[in-house]
Amino acid sequence: MSTPSVMRIEPSHAVLTATRRWLEPVRAALGPEFLAAYVTGSALNQGFDERRSRVNVLVVSRSLNLDVLDAVRQKLPEDRKPPHVHPLFVTPRQIEKSLDVFPIEWIDIQESHLLIEGQDVLGGIEVPRGNLRLQLEHDLRARLVALRQAYLANAKHPQELGAVLHAAASGFATLCRTLLRLRGESPPANTPKVIERVADVFGLDAEGLLAAHLVRYGGHHHKRHELLGFYRRFLVEVERLANAIDEMRVP
Repeated sequence: MSTPSVMRIEPSHAVLTATRRWLEPVRAALGPEFLAAYVTGSALNQGFDERRSRVNVLVVSRSLNLDVLDAVRQKLPEDRKPPHVHPLFVTPRQIEKSLDVFPIEWIDIQESHLLIEGQDVLGGIEVPRGNLRLQLEHDLRARLVALRQAYLANAKHPQELGAVLHAAASGFATLCRTLLRLRGESPPANTPKVIERVADVFGLDAEGLLAAHLVRYGGHHHKRHELLGFYRRFLVEVERLANAIDEMRVP
């Protein structure tokens, strides 16, 4: 196993075992098309809960035409119990052509990945950062619109708002890590520390900004009024963060 230039933590034995077990039939189906497989995302961050969160696995193949997809589809393992694997299949050309349109995602992968098998195809990529501030603001304002719409539709059903927060947690943490990198900082390995640092930098309420993370990873069953309170505070702080990014001056 090789390690990337930047890696957070070593995944647990259960995560590595589940990933390799999942990968075995997939690699056999890909045959000579297979290039590499990586663990990426939150499985490399402190506090990862393999019972609740998915293990992101990036699989790089020389081609992904319909014949290849059909071969893989027929061999994909059934995902019955945790740790659950969430795969992303790409080709080298797809990576190259998507660096400018998915810079947030590729920066996160580039700076936190673990090669499980194959050759390292990520080591030489360069992600354009020229429009990164604008893309961060775009993504955050899109999330803000979705959060408002969900609030209008489900304010009388806090459990539904809790589900929205749960779904938002991982992507929001990625935005916060990228925002710190844009400032020239190395994000902490611990996700709550990342969000707290963003709150500190921009003068925001850390507890409100942490609401989605706490709902998803806090390990508690929250009552209706608690979920509503979490949601309202998160909504306010996301809007304040979007406005702060709008005024941000990039070094």
